Amino acid sequence: MVIGNDFEIGFLLVIFALLGIILIGALLDALHLQRLHPRLIGATIGVLVGFALIEVVPMLT
Repeated sequence: MVIGNDFEIGFLLVIFALLGIILIGALLDALHLQRLHPRLIGATIGVLVGFALIEVVPMLT
Protein backbone atom coordinates (compact mmCIF):
# COMPACT_ATOMS: atom_id res chain seq x y z
CA MET A 1 0.00 0.00 0.00
CA VAL A 2 1.41 3.35 -1.01
CA ILE A 3 0.65 6.23 1.35
CA GLY A 4 0.59 9.35 -0.79
CA ASN A 5 -0.83 12.09 1.43
CA ASP A 6 -1.49 13.14 5.02
CA PHE A 7 -5.15 12.09 4.92
CA GLU A 8 -4.17 8.44 4.49
CA ILE A 9 -1.75 8.58 7.40
CA GLY A 10 -4.40 10.13 9.65
CA PHE A 11 -6.96 7.58 8.48
CA LEU A 12 -4.64 4.69 9.31
CA LEU A 13 -3.88 6.12 12.77
CA VAL A 14 -7.60 6.43 13.50
CA ILE A 15 -8.18 2.84 12.38
CA PHE A 16 -5.36 1.56 14.61
CA ALA A 17 -6.71 3.63 17.52
CA LEU A 18 -10.15 2.05 17.08
CA LEU A 19 -8.63 -1.42 16.89
CA GLY A 20 -6.66 -0.67 20.05
CA ILE A 21 -9.81 0.47 21.83
CA ILE A 22 -11.62 -2.70 20.83
CA LEU A 23 -8.87 -5.28 21.35
CA ILE A 24 -6.71 -3.93 24.16
CA GLY A 25 -9.61 -2.22 25.92
CA ALA A 26 -11.55 -5.49 25.89
CA LEU A 27 -8.50 -7.35 27.21
CA LEU A 28 -8.02 -4.92 30.09
CA ASP A 29 -11.75 -5.00 30.79
CA ALA A 30 -11.72 -8.81 30.86
CA LEU A 31 -8.85 -8.68 33.34
CA HIS A 32 -11.00 -6.37 35.51
CA LEU A 33 -8.57 -3.45 35.28
CA GLN A 34 -11.21 -0.72 34.89
CA ARG A 35 -9.28 1.69 37.11
CA LEU A 36 -6.65 2.02 34.34
CA HIS A 37 -9.14 3.47 31.81
CA PRO A 38 -8.90 0.57 29.33
CA ARG A 39 -10.28 2.50 26.34
CA LEU A 40 -7.78 5.32 26.69
CA ILE A 41 -4.87 2.92 27.12
CA GLY A 42 -6.09 0.84 24.17
CA ALA A 43 -6.34 3.88 21.94
CA THR A 44 -2.86 5.06 22.92
CA ILE A 45 -1.28 1.68 22.28
CA GLY A 46 -3.18 1.37 18.99
CA VAL A 47 -1.92 4.74 17.75
CA LEU A 48 1.65 3.95 18.76
CA VAL A 49 1.58 0.58 16.99
CA GLY A 50 0.00 2.16 13.91
CA PHE A 51 2.59 4.93 13.78
CA ALA A 52 5.40 2.41 14.21
CA LEU A 53 4.03 0.27 11.37
CA ILE A 54 3.68 3.27 9.08
CA GLU A 55 7.32 4.20 9.74
CA VAL A 56 8.82 0.69 9.58
CA VAL A 57 7.06 -0.92 6.61
CA PRO A 58 8.58 1.36 3.92
CA MET A 59 12.06 0.51 5.22
CA LEU A 60 11.39 -3.22 4.80
CA THR A 61 10.45 -2.98 1.14
